[in-house]
Amino acid sequence: MESQDSGATRAGGKVLQADACDDGMPSFFDPKTVAALFDGNPAAVAVLDHNLRYTYVNPALERLNGLPAASHLGRTFFQVLPELNGRATTMRAVLADGKPREETISGRTWAADGPDQQLWRATYHRLDADGEGCGLMAIVVEITDTVRQHEELEQARGRVALLSTAAVRIGTTLDMDTTCRELTDFVVPAFADVAAVDVFPAEVGHSVRRPAPGVVRLRRAALRGDGDLDEVMQEFGHPGEYVDFAPDSAVARCLAENEPVIDDWEDHPHGRSASTSDRITTSRALGLRQALVVPLTARTRPLGALSLVRAEGSPSFDDQDVAVARELALRAGVDLDHARRYDHEHSIARELQRSLLSEPWGPHPHVEVATRYRPADQGVLVGGDWFDVVPLRDGRHLKAMGDVMGHGVEAAVAMSQYRSLLRLLAQEDLPPHQILEQLDGMVERSGLDRAATCLLAVVDRFGGKCEVASAGHLPPVFIDPGTAAARVVPVPVGPPLGTGFGGYRTASVPCGPGTVLFMYTDGLVERRGEDIDVSVRRLASLTLPPGGGLEDLLDRVLDRFGDDAEDDIAVLASRIREDRSVVRPTPPG
Repeated sequence: MESQDSGATRAGGKVLQADACDDGMPSFFDPKTVAALFDGNPAAVAVLDHNLRYTYVNPALERLNGLPAASHLGRTFFQVLPELNGRATTMRAVLADGKPREETISGRTWAADGPDQQLWRATYHRLDADGEGCGLMAIVVEITDTVRQHEELEQARGRVALLSTAAVRIGTTLDMDTTCRELTDFVVPAFADVAAVDVFPAEVGHSVRRPAPGVVRLRRAALRGDGDLDEVMQEFGHPGEYVDFAPDSAVARCLAENEPVIDDWEDHPHGRSASTSDRITTSRALGLRQALVVPLTARTRPLGALSLVRAEGSPSFDDQDVAVARELALRAGVDLDHARRYDHEHSIARELQRSLLSEPWGPHPHVEVATRYRPADQGVLVGGDWFDVVPLRDGRHLKAMGDVMGHGVEAAVAMSQYRSLLRLLAQEDLPPHQILEQLDGMVERSGLDRAATCLLAVVDRFGGKCEVASAGHLPPVFIDPGTAAARVVPVPVGPPLGTGFGGYRTASVPCGPGTVLFMYTDGLVERRGEDIDVSVRRLASLTLPPGGGLEDLLDRVLDRFGDDAEDDIAVLASRIREDRSVVRPTPPG
């Protein structure tokens, strides 16, 4: 049955009919269809025209607002609910650009049995006709019916937001201590007033003295307090120091049970150990009253503990806080496990490379050699940079500088294989390009899947020349005594070793007594956003004053070019000492 003044009437609600968009409703908006779709919907549904006047309300909205449909139709939503006046910004934005939006609304309605304050979640969709916005559909769901529940909901949303943000704030590097600092910085002050991360000592590195029986000794990786607490908390152990926890401490109990532990310090029980009691007394004097300790684990392996402390005036930890802390610890544990595994591999690779890059063989008393190896920062795995000096017959010596592709233990092991093969081939007294040819073939046949660049130089101290061959490596630099500029000597460059292509050539470069041969890996000169040729040309500015030492030269080179390096650096400088009393040996026969 239709009403004479309000459009189509149906049980529980009404539709205000119109024939055109200008009259308030899109022409395709059929009242019967709307009623069939939304009359029985448990969510409150309203349709408003482009002036935000109600043109349809379903029974659920009537019950929600405590008003019949007739009291809505033809009136704006804030005329129906005056307390919501001024809340039309979101709806007008949807009408303007057609993008759906949602918002949370709080206020009072006319419902007689409703609470003083209500909370709803409203979603708005634009209704179009001929590409123009002619109306708006609002779907409203009641979230809670009390202010207290609203506060709890906001707290829950805050916890969810905290967890969702943790993924991008924690574990940004593979450095373990950095990850621990990110964790404490993240939870203070958003979740706790003080936070500490204590981890078990690393398996590789310096040994740690044994603690007393039953005592848990951990390394403090990070400590953070809110405001003034940050400084005063340092008396509990600076990051990097080892901290002992008695068996009855919250940290020790947490690790023993692998479960979160809440330790309330306001009335801590008597009979605790002296160290634990002293720690709690000192904490209480600082205004701290409660701790929540959660285990940090990964792949069922204990890594340490996260301690969260709240001060006077902060709410006590509840079950939801424990759940959030446990989830944070689980996520951080994965990042810490990755960092620890990286640190373990990094330490092994570093030790392996250090042993392989020990002092090279002494070629001859009349040949002076200086070397340096500088790893990149701790966020980068050890590379495959290597160098060597091998004595040959007739007073000659072979110098090599190489760089194995990749990083880590595999690159260091591959580097050792390259160097061993090179030393073997050097004894055959071949010219540099033939050594590279044979080394390339041996590497290809060995199945070693890591290519390498290599620069070989054979120096004849009697002939005054240096024979050089390159397998994809950067050119050598020669610094003549008494000259103002070095020589960056371009040499024929063949493909990297391990490709099987061959095609190497030897170039002869003048190299008399006192001339310094300088060799390096790309970490010294390669810079992001700069052409490598431009970087290499800067080495032409290297000089060595008369009587200058090779060690001093390398120090100046690294100070000048190595500070902003993003990769490992290996450098080698050598020269023949001038000694006119030496006579070149006469070949037999």
